[in-house]
Amino acid sequence: MPSSRKRGVAAWMSASLAGILLCSVSTAAMAAPTSPSDAKLQAMQQQLDAMRAQLDALQAGGQANAQLNAMQQQLDAFGAQLAEMKTQAETSNAAIATLQLPPAANAVATTLPNGRPTFATTDGRFTANIRAILMMDAGKYFQDNNLPATVTNRDLNDGINFRRARIGFDGRLFSDFDYSFVYEFGGSGVEEAGRLYEASVTYTALKPFRLKVGAFEPNIGLAAATSTSQMPLLERPSPAEAARNVAAGDSRTAIQLSANDAIGSETGIAVRWLASGAFTGNTLGGTQQFDEQTAWIGRVALAPYSGVDWQAHFGGNIQHVYQPNDAVGPTGAGVRYPIQIRDRPELRETGDRLIDTGAIDSDNATVYGAEAAIQIRNVLLEGELFRYEIERRNSALPNPHFRGWYVQGSWVLTGETRIYNPIEGRFDAPRQSYSFNPAAGTWGMFELAARYSTLDLNYREGLDRAATPVGGIRGGEQKILSLGANWYLNPSMRLMLDYQHVDIDRLTAAGAQAGQEYDAIAARAQVTF
Repeated sequence: MPSSRKRGVAAWMSASLAGILLCSVSTAAMAAPTSPSDAKLQAMQQQLDAMRAQLDALQAGGQANAQLNAMQQQLDAFGAQLAEMKTQAETSNAAIATLQLPPAANAVATTLPNGRPTFATTDGRFTANIRAILMMDAGKYFQDNNLPATVTNRDLNDGINFRRARIGFDGRLFSDFDYSFVYEFGGSGVEEAGRLYEASVTYTALKPFRLKVGAFEPNIGLAAATSTSQMPLLERPSPAEAARNVAAGDSRTAIQLSANDAIGSETGIAVRWLASGAFTGNTLGGTQQFDEQTAWIGRVALAPYSGVDWQAHFGGNIQHVYQPNDAVGPTGAGVRYPIQIRDRPELRETGDRLIDTGAIDSDNATVYGAEAAIQIRNVLLEGELFRYEIERRNSALPNPHFRGWYVQGSWVLTGETRIYNPIEGRFDAPRQSYSFNPAAGTWGMFELAARYSTLDLNYREGLDRAATPVGGIRGGEQKILSLGANWYLNPSMRLMLDYQHVDIDRLTAAGAQAGQEYDAIAARAQVTF
């Protein structure tokens, strides 16, 4: 080969080596944040092989010299470097395939625990949960056909309705604030067009304290605190329902401060405690032209326990209305500051109230409550006692008082236990061991329940067939025996069946019997998430 051609080939090969060197440097730089490109390495390998073949041809033709020998050494060095880069690329690719990089703090994870859509940032500072409660009830009342003419509720409504149909969302904001916004479309005996049921924000950073503001159900008793989707029977006991509606109850505007913690013991028995207090106003949805009701309420509870063997609960609560609603204003006619205690029977297929004190013109009202419960493994027994006192306004008549109490029990046949909730001071639904799945031989969870309640809204009612004494109130006395069976198909679905025997004893103003006895049966299909 002429020396000029040899010099040209050598120059071309030197330039190509320089290009390979640059590619090697750039590829090595790429390897830091990402893995090298397999296609680029393969092209470099093909170019290097071609150069080696041409160099071998030059050397085989007897054209070896010092320059070609140096180029051979360079090609060998680059070949070794290229082989090492391939090995690194394979290792990097394998690592990248299995590498789990930590997500960004503001990335959102979506989950569906028990069918509930849940969104949360990976740092947990923000969450949003879509929640729904759907309860469809069907019921029938078995009343006598020959009731006296003085009985006004002679034909209670049989039928089907959505007792509750709630949709909303709750969650956490900036780690320290919990929020809840819920709309309600269900009702008692008839569905509603829709109304705001709850709108509240809770500050949780001052542990063990919690400050809650908005419209919600303030904490005021054992039965009242139990969630509607987790009660062992279709409705709350009538005495507890009448009590909570005096100054607490659903959708009540309030500001509440609560605290709870636990105290240990060397004997192995620990004690949970709860204290709660709130100032409350009116319920949402009403119109009030004059002064609204204002009240304060409070509750304390102690709950000793020993592991999963047993759990006890003892507590007390009080409500005091110091400013009743002004119904008519200073110049209006009728009862100006009415307080009224009443309740429906412990079913809601009908909106009828069979016992009722009527509106009492009041200066203030107070409700006292005592509560107790004991749970031994899968059996729970609980009860509450209430006293309702009303102080009349500008009246020489005696101030009336009323009473009510209940006792109820539940037995989970499949062995699960109801869960004690120390933040609210209540017993939540059992946590299922198995969901309904016939293919796997599991049938869900089964529970039996029973309750006896009495609510006496009579005060100096007088005698049968005689007029109401002066200052007396014939609100009536209601006694209810309830039996129930619950089938939990899974954590979101439950079927319920209740039987009731109801005894109403109530006199008219003239002394005739307006009460009655009847039986009722009702069923519920419930979906919650």
